[in-house]
Parts: sequence; structure tokens; C-alpha cells
Amino acid sequence: MLIRNTLQPTDIGRIILLHSEYYSATEGYDHTFEAYVAEPLAQFALRTNPRERIWIAESNNQIVGVICICDAGNNVAQLRWYIVHSSLQGTGLGKRLLISAIEFCSLHNYLRIQLWTAKGLDSAKAMYLRNGFSLVAEKTHVIWGAERTEQCYEKPIA
Repeated sequence: MLIRNTLQPTDIGRIILLHSEYYSATEGYDHTFEAYVAEPLAQFALRTNPRERIWIAESNNQIVGVICICDAGNNVAQLRWYIVHSSLQGTGLGKRLLISAIEFCSLHNYLRIQLWTAKGLDSAKAMYLRNGFSLVAEKTHVIWGAERTEQCYEKPIA
């Protein structure tokens, strides 16, 4: 398994596809979720900020995991696009990606990490809680084809 920190041709489309295939199959998300992933991912790809980094896990020339840290301003890191292919969930890859992202935030003197996720993603929630994140906000609205509750988790960086 290769984990790299640079985007290569086709990566943006493959990252969007990985998210879309997974969440449409498991959560019933519609096509608007692809746009939700695509727009900020494209913006990230155009920036060069040393306080931002992406980790792309690749196996057999397929993207099988992703996590990214974006600079949200005010020394807050935003964790984005965190996903592990369903065939590799439970193997430790997700933990490895998350720990790498947290360590990166510490090295770059962020005060806290923030992420938004959807309520009901219990294995992700458990991973966040095990790694020091706490639920700080919720909002319910129509998004990705249905009424859903989004949740914000934060982790202070010591």
C-alpha cells in the first residue's frame, strides 16, 4: 500500500467517484453530494499552502483511502474527504490516515481540528471519539437528496 501526499492526474475525479459510490450505496446520497465534494476539492488542488496536505492511499493503482487537512483560518484545521474503501475498512488504514493528519496539525501549530460529518455514520463517529474529538454542533436540513443532520466535531491540539 502506497500513501502519497501529492495529487496526480485523474486523482480528483477518482476521489470524487470513491465518495459518490460509497455514500450513494450506503447512505442514499444523490448527485449533489458529488458537487459538494468536487467544488472544494478542486479549490484545494489549485492552492499551494504548506499548512495543507492530502494523504492518498493507493493499492493496485486504485485510490482506496483519502484524508486531507485544509487551513480554515484562525489556526483551525479542517479535516476533509476522509474515506476508506469499504473493502479495507477495519484494517487499520483509516486509523493510520487519521493519525497522520492529527500529527500534521500538531507540527503546523494548529489550535484545533474541525470536521463536519453526517449523523448515523457510527464507525466514523467512534473513530473520532477514540482520537479526542468531541461533538460541538448539529444542524438538520435538506442536503444530498434528503433531510439529514450534519454534525461538527472538534479536537484541540495540545
